[in-house]
Amino acid sequence: MQKKRNIIVFALIVSVALMLAKFTAYFITSSNFILTDAAESIVNVIASAFAFYSIYLASQPRDINHPYGHGKVEFFSVFIEGTLITIAGIVIVFKGTYSLFTPHEVHQVLTGAIIIGVTGAINGLLGFYMIRQGKSLNSITLEADGRHLLTDTVTSGGLVVGLTLMYFLPYAWLDSALSIIVGIYIIITGYKLIRRSVGGLMDEADFEIVEQIIKVLNEQRKEEWIDVHNLRAQKYGHELHIDCHMTLPNYFDLNRVHDEVKLVDKIVNTEAGIHTEFFIHSDPCIPECCHYCGMPNCPIRSEAKTEDIPWNMDNVTRNKKHFEK
Repeated sequence: MQKKRNIIVFALIVSVALMLAKFTAYFITSSNFILTDAAESIVNVIASAFAFYSIYLASQPRDINHPYGHGKVEFFSVFIEGTLITIAGIVIVFKGTYSLFTPHEVHQVLTGAIIIGVTGAINGLLGFYMIRQGKSLNSITLEADGRHLLTDTVTSGGLVVGLTLMYFLPYAWLDSALSIIVGIYIIITGYKLIRRSVGGLMDEADFEIVEQIIKVLNEQRKEEWIDVHNLRAQKYGHELHIDCHMTLPNYFDLNRVHDEVKLVDKIVNTEAGIHTEFFIHSDPCIPECCHYCGMPNCPIRSEAKTEDIPWNMDNVTRNKKHFEK
């Protein structure tokens, strides 16, 4: 968790420095186009500050009021960031539209392009680093902040091209038109972040994570594990909470059942690449399970095994044993 905080603090310091550089470029040029990037940099600073607080809060231990921990705050952080980005984009579009009808002269375009190009390159390097670290540390906040910085890099790249174009085609309306295009792009980016955060806050299924868990279970599958069903996953920051039902031979004693459940927990935590808290409800097998059960020397088998049923998204997530349709 300390590593996450260090990354966010570094990103916050860089964001402040780049924001000052972009506003300097705006005051030099008086370009609405550059103002779009400078305005978004304010969002970068606010978002990084809130991300730092959310990572701090997510690192706090569980308590009686938060039995699953505080990890959900990371989704809220992404929601705030997406909302701020969207607002910035809307303001930029409105200002650009207004300026289309009241154009003004732009100065020292190439100087502004150089400043924006350098800030964009720095944001790009930092964004790639944060995305990589976000995936490694299972932090949606770091990853979202990194993707925001990459968006800023794309915006800056467009700015450099646009400013160069303005230098050779000094039309007064071109500055405002380009700022509107960038503003729309910023709004779309903000919407995507909001959509992702709301999905997390509403415990929307993360199919990529579920597929990974199912893949691990298939690869490590034992004959004693007759089927797994009603698997559900919830992500709380850097932790994953899973509950499911597992069908085991009904003649296993409680100690054997406990060992099998514990083994599943250990395998997933070792192989899935994310810290997972498992809640497994054990179901006893019934005669209808025999045709797909591979348990050798079963003393209660009512019929021979005739079918292999692979575990997949359809049968593992349903609240039914695998013979039930």
